[in-house]
Amino acid sequence: MKLMARILLISAAIALIGATASFETEPWLEDLDQTRDAFTKEYANFDWAVFQRQADLSRLFDETRERILVARSEGEARAALDRLTRQLGDGHVEFKWPSVSNPGRKPTAASTCADLGYNARQTGRPLASHMQGYHSVAGGASEFPAGLVTIGQRKIGVVKIGLFSPHGSPSLCEGALQALNIVPTEPCDDACSDKVETWASAQMTKDFETTLIALKSSGATTLLVDVTQNGGGSEWAEAAARMVTGVKVTSERLGFVRGSHWVKKWKGLAEDLRTAVATAPVADRAELVAFAQEAEAKARIAATPCSSEPFWKGERPVCAWLGEGAYATGLVGAARADAMKRKPWGRLIFSPAQFPYHDGVWRGPVVVVVDGATWSAAEEFAAVLQDSHAAVIVGAPTGGAGCGHTDGGTPTTLAHSLGVLELPDCARFRANGDNEVAGVQPDLLIGLRRYDGVDRQAEFLRDKLPEAERLAVSLAR
Repeated sequence: MKLMARILLISAAIALIGATASFETEPWLEDLDQTRDAFTKEYANFDWAVFQRQADLSRLFDETRERILVARSEGEARAALDRLTRQLGDGHVEFKWPSVSNPGRKPTAASTCADLGYNARQTGRPLASHMQGYHSVAGGASEFPAGLVTIGQRKIGVVKIGLFSPHGSPSLCEGALQALNIVPTEPCDDACSDKVETWASAQMTKDFETTLIALKSSGATTLLVDVTQNGGGSEWAEAAARMVTGVKVTSERLGFVRGSHWVKKWKGLAEDLRTAVATAPVADRAELVAFAQEAEAKARIAATPCSSEPFWKGERPVCAWLGEGAYATGLVGAARADAMKRKPWGRLIFSPAQFPYHDGVWRGPVVVVVDGATWSAAEEFAAVLQDSHAAVIVGAPTGGAGCGHTDGGTPTTLAHSLGVLELPDCARFRANGDNEVAGVQPDLLIGLRRYDGVDRQAEFLRDKLPEAERLAVSLAR
């Protein structure tokens, strides 16, 4: 046995030496240089990272280089690059590494939806529904679990939004395939995928309205929206925010990375607006032309470069790193849903108009509970309600992802490893000027610790709910 153990130990050592000898660091260093170049040209949150996050990016890249130099395998080299993103702490900066696909499956509706990115595991677990005294309410939609909790003489309506996108609900995708007569056994290209998402998003909007109405009918007087463990989603967050309040909601200001990506985006918008002029009522044409000119002006800003090199030295550029002058919702930051519906081109200037939502489906006091796993579009939802004084935010500070990737973003495929670097190409700025990537600070802090069980977290929330409800009622007056 001792001889066999020695043989195995020697064999393992030989294999390790062979793997170490065959591993070359130089191609990975080239990938690191490519990563640095992408940051230099395309990283929207550069200013935040250096001056608010106070990250020394030059040192961080130097440390990553040192780790790659001593790496003995591709796994260790990848780990060094992944550590770089963790140390930075920007939720929209990540490497996506190549994976092995599994061809040969017989397509079904479920597999087609899975291939299109519909996966229930993306949906955050409910927290508020674990509070003592919670009971579910009938009449809502399955993708939005809803119920009631009684505080004294008042009933709190609870609704969970697990993801601000239909991609967390495969049943919506399967419903779209059936409604649109899409055969699951046939390929679903980009145009097909867009049709599925449009139908699913519209249905999700109707389902959310149904759920809010069910809570009102059950006697709820205050609404608690649970967006803990919510990883984000899409522009649907802006529509949802306007559905839970009668208060005028104004979107955050938008900053965009200068360069070809946003030049193309703004020019495309200007062309669409000018095309819409031909069929628009005469009364709308001057307004459309003005919006087209505004988009063209943004394209010129995007085409004007601003060097980020000072950031690497801990200094500010003399120019504005990001282009500005728009909102997260487009050229318009606040509008009534009914007004936009009367304009076929409304969705071009105000992104919530793409969804069939109604303003103020709920008009009472609103509490939104967040935690450290609330990211991206979920942060947008909380931020616009907080900035518009339409809801009280409770819980723990959010994760900090902010604005992410528009129209596919600006991914960089690394030449050697074929890993894909994702960098945010936009930033959302709060009413006080803060970049949303810093996270949303609750109005009422609750000790929702990451490693506590959901029942314990729900107990903390239940203890603070009377105070949160009083704040929300006061805000709504």
